[in-house]
Amino acid sequence: DVQLQASGGGVVQAGGSLRLSCVASGFTLDHFTVCWFRQPPGKEREVVSCIRSGDGDTGIVYADSMEGRFTISSDDARNTVYLQMNRLTPEDTAVYYCTADYTLSPQAMARSPSPEAFDVWGQGTLVTVSS
Repeated sequence: DVQLQASGGGVVQAGGSLRLSCVASGFTLDHFTVCWFRQPPGKEREVVSCIRSGDGDTGIVYADSMEGRFTISSDDARNTVYLQMNRLTPEDTAVYYCTADYTLSPQAMARSPSPEAFDVWGQGTLVTVSS
């Protein structure tokens, strides 16, 4: 069974940090591009960050508003992609999802008009930032 399991969400005060994890089962992430998306309450889903590593090269993209505060990384041994989120604000409150695609690059996944077509989606993990 091919699955992504996102975890690490919770309630944090503004200015705090959280680290989200996305664990794959049934396939290995080192041949996939993995992205974090989020959906704030009452708003549309938006890309957060994407990563693809393998063959000695790593490609990473960030949404403009997250760069400098969020860091995406991968641990092939654990088949896991992480999202370290620092200096959180109430505007970061959202359900965070991880998704993976075998074919698309990080840039292509971040720009895709049809993210629902990606190969695998995990369930969301809720991040709530209090003011």
